[in-house]
Amino acid sequence: MNQWRNESIKAVAVVGAGTMGHGIAQVLVKSGFSVLLQDVATKILDTAKERIGKGLARDVEKGRMTAEQREQALSRLKTTTEGKDLAGVELVIEAVVENFETKKSVFRALEPAVRESKPDAILASNTSSISITRLAAQTQRPERFVGLHFFNPVPVMKLVEVVPGLQTAPETVKAAEELARAVGKTPIRVNDFPGFVSNRVLMPMINEAAYCVMEGVADAQAVDGVMKLGMNHPMGPLELADLIGLDVCLDIMRVLYEGFHDSKYRPCPLLEKMVHAGWLGRKTGRGFNDYSAAK
Repeated sequence: MNQWRNESIKAVAVVGAGTMGHGIAQVLVKSGFSVLLQDVATKILDTAKERIGKGLARDVEKGRMTAEQREQALSRLKTTTEGKDLAGVELVIEAVVENFETKKSVFRALEPAVRESKPDAILASNTSSISITRLAAQTQRPERFVGLHFFNPVPVMKLVEVVPGLQTAPETVKAAEELARAVGKTPIRVNDFPGFVSNRVLMPMINEAAYCVMEGVADAQAVDGVMKLGMNHPMGPLELADLIGLDVCLDIMRVLYEGFHDSKYRPCPLLEKMVHAGWLGRKTGRGFNDYSAAK
């Protein structure tokens, strides 16, 4: 089990306790960090704590940590619905919905409490596509702002895209890379372009797979089967879209389309229609596949 050795960052806040937020919190507490998980509702936080507990219990079952280490990790996790409680943390990782205005509001609300107690605190966004330079410009100290893009499921996936904005200081980037290594991830530095590397490549593939279904080339299961058996993908693009969330995929495609003004990034109308219908994938029980029986 990794343990954090750099004394500069001990206390981390994770803002947003959804799928990504609670996954990030889990790997942080497991690696020795004190974590404050913040969200707007106690019910969301209780669900996140339960999932983190179950995730760490699986680590015990698989021999990755002891039962005592699990209890110690859980003791390092605190939750709050109040932004003012973030005072004193050295790093904030935002993990809310993939929408610029929402993220801007989050950073503007939390920064005063954080900066008052720790002027040099680092603010980071787990955005998967939105400009880090643009987000950093909404803060008082853009040189202390960086992108930290974890991947779902966070406890399993090894990659973290580290994304400096135009204003980000080298020491901020270094600290972000060190933190990624401390939680057992491999940081890869990429530049600040829409979608970075991961989603600039992945999302157009998912979007094109949706076009194949819309145009009647094949049904979703056939499209996924071709990619798994013919391209050796462990999961088909539409299965993966269901796992990510079709609303998230659509948000990212819109960022790509608006960022590049290139028609190759135009969101598939079927993808938009499914999101409007509330068919968002696994989390709602229906997407390109039907998960209602599993739910």
